[in-house]
Amino acid sequence: MRIFKTKFFARYARRERIADDSLSGTVERAERGLIDADLGGGVIKQRVARTGQGRSGGYRILLALRSKDRAVFLYGFAKNERDNIDEDELTTLRELAAAWLEADVEAIDKAVADGILQEVSYGD
Repeated sequence: MRIFKTKFFARYARRERIADDSLSGTVERAERGLIDADLGGGVIKQRVARTGQGRSGGYRILLALRSKDRAVFLYGFAKNERDNIDEDELTTLRELAAAWLEADVEAIDKAVADGILQEVSYGD
């Protein structure tokens, strides 16, 4: 399993101090079937805890997931910032998810080399 974050999401995670360990833990939970919401088109929503707090009041993270293959973190927001995303945003996220999940290894590696994606390091 390879885990990535888009340049946009990486900026958000850095600003909010969401560590790669939290992101890889989020994917591990999803791989065990603990998905907070399946939004269709390969997009799932997971809760991520704020440092020192629980998941319920923390962040909502939207990611593209292909089980046992690839996960790409696309978008995040704090629960206290907004309730949810709108339908137009979800449509765009589904299109992004499809593109990243269908991309071949060479395209992914080029995106990493070009800084469009960053690989999340975790203990595999």
